[in-house]
Amino acid sequence: MSQCAVVQAIANCGPISRASVAKITGRSKQTVSEIVANLESTGWIQAVGHTEGHIGRRAIVYEISPSAAYVASVDLGGARVRVTLCDLTGTVLTELVEPTNPNGGMAIVDQIARMVRSITALAGKPYDDLHIAVVGVPGVPDPETGAIMMSPNICNIDRIDLAGNLRRQLDVNVIVENDVNLAARGEHWLGNHGEQDDIVYLSVGTGIGAGIVVGGQLLRGRNGAAGEVGFLPFGADPFDPSSLKTGALEQVAATNAIIRQYLARTGVRKTVSEIFDAAETGESNALETLDSVARQIARATVAIIAIIDPSAVVIGGSIGQRTELLDRITHQASKCFPRKIRIEKTRLGAHAAIAGGVVTALHQLHVSLFAAGQSTTEIIIPPSEIENFVAGAA
Repeated sequence: MSQCAVVQAIANCGPISRASVAKITGRSKQTVSEIVANLESTGWIQAVGHTEGHIGRRAIVYEISPSAAYVASVDLGGARVRVTLCDLTGTVLTELVEPTNPNGGMAIVDQIARMVRSITALAGKPYDDLHIAVVGVPGVPDPETGAIMMSPNICNIDRIDLAGNLRRQLDVNVIVENDVNLAARGEHWLGNHGEQDDIVYLSVGTGIGAGIVVGGQLLRGRNGAAGEVGFLPFGADPFDPSSLKTGALEQVAATNAIIRQYLARTGVRKTVSEIFDAAETGESNALETLDSVARQIARATVAIIAIIDPSAVVIGGSIGQRTELLDRITHQASKCFPRKIRIEKTRLGAHAAIAGGVVTALHQLHVSLFAAGQSTTEIIIPPSEIENFVAGAA
């Protein structure tokens, strides 16, 4: 516990002297000196200078050694795989992006393993210094089998143990998590959404899902499926058998819903981007389509707010972050809830899940290295500068 407290103080306040660490942590100077000496000798922290402006002897100041360990964050999507390598401070070193292997299943495992190994070589870092990889997936990981359920865009991924196979190929710790959950963690970590101990990240794109952070902790639910708001029982008929495959809300408020509604109004099939473009020109059918979809998403947003009462609802996803839709959602939601609603656009955009993977990896790494694996230990990973993170991951 003392070692964990010392590391936290150095990570959050470094460069910092041993005397200041002792003051912050409440540990004795002797205890702090012993821990600092051990951490320095094993390479986890480094001396970076001396205190300035003090009377008497200057003290050595320390900070976390960025190159002591590396973590990989993987965002697996139906269209592409993104792998980001970060150091121990969460600084992005490099990134690889490839089209997702259409064969799915074990071909996905092989692809991710190859990309993770390649990215350490690309960054010029020893692979042995990679400690953990976190993989965000568009589905729900089954904790017993490792299969990824509810992920129709990646074939056969529900037939393999994704995490287990990756651990065998990579020989590092691997955590697999729902990508929207990771996006919520990323926004909570880097998004600077004010008082953000309780936030909901609502992703609107091909599907609709929510990542929920309550008291700073990710809410997963018993089966890891908390936040499947696409199955909220309104919009389409929730008792129709088709709603068991594609949720009632998702049928009227995601990508295909926008295309279908516009087609029904005009007899013309357009892409979502084309419909947004038409709305910008003032085309009435496109505007009515976006109004209808925004109304349904606003209902879902208000339902979430009524139950969770979060500090903010952050809306992202390929469609949700479009200003044309976001403004409509905010307007509609304000009309059906008695209190002021804080709805904000994602600050991280397409990098939200990657950021969530990084903070998840760093948290797990700190727990295993400095807290003797005590998962109940409170570990706070200091956030990176959002501009630097996004620029590094772009």
